[in-house]
Amino acid sequence: MPLRSFLATGLVTLAVAAVTVPAGAGSFESVIKGNSARELSRWGRRFEHGEGVARDIDHAIRLYCKAAARGDAAAHYHLGWIYAVGRAGERDDGLAAAWLHRAAQQNDAHAERMLARLGYTGEPRQDAVCLLSDGGRANGEGAVVRPMQAGAGGGGTREVAITREHPAQGRVATLVRRLAPDYRLSPTLVLAVIEVESDFNPRARSPKNAQGLMQLIPETAERFGVRDVWDPEQNIRGGMAYLRWLTRYFDGDLELVLAAYNAGEGAVERYGGIPPYAETQDYVRRIIERLN
Repeated sequence: MPLRSFLATGLVTLAVAAVTVPAGAGSFESVIKGNSARELSRWGRRFEHGEGVARDIDHAIRLYCKAAARGDAAAHYHLGWIYAVGRAGERDDGLAAAWLHRAAQQNDAHAERMLARLGYTGEPRQDAVCLLSDGGRANGEGAVVRPMQAGAGGGGTREVAITREHPAQGRVATLVRRLAPDYRLSPTLVLAVIEVESDFNPRARSPKNAQGLMQLIPETAERFGVRDVWDPEQNIRGGMAYLRWLTRYFDGDLELVLAAYNAGEGAVERYGGIPPYAETQDYVRRIIERLN
């Protein structure tokens, strides 16, 4: 069954199931204080579908996140579903797979089928995080947290002005200027990343096996659906998809986005800011210099 049909069937199933859940009083603030994984997950479904309460996807995610932290397989599955169908914003198959994998580890057959239809096998390629619709995140207690505070660790800033247009011309520059708006990215930012990453060489390969214009490692290329890393357009699309994902993940903090593009989001989180790697710090500085 095609993924679109599978998702549609699942939505119908959820809608039918929703009818059987009785409406009831109760505020989100009181519900989120609970510790029963089953009840947290049940209320998550109610907020997700607007059953007796005002529909609020972020409330649903926070409730599911707390239930998931307590081992509830249904909460893992529902979080995977939310990111697979784009209910919290842009569809994110990689994040969906991370949550569905957790549900599948608890023998959830629906999660196993979803993973197969998304084309994911084996261990997930990213962490399962509770990403909210505004780019924030929830923790295992359902509380709203932000990835970083301004100035944390390596001194990142919230706002980095892009005050000039990158001077690059030619096929790659034309391609970037055409595609960047689709990812809500500045062409100047993308071109600066390409310049520092590969110096506009589509056949560039690093000692760490980063490949192509935007120097995608195989795991990142697979994560963002790049089939041919040596095809300039596919490579650029994959790199821009990753930049866009990082922009949401780090709440628009461009220095952290760039640090994560170079060193990985896990390293940025471990150090609470730009990691103390000379390569990463120099990388961020060189790109910022090209933006203003």
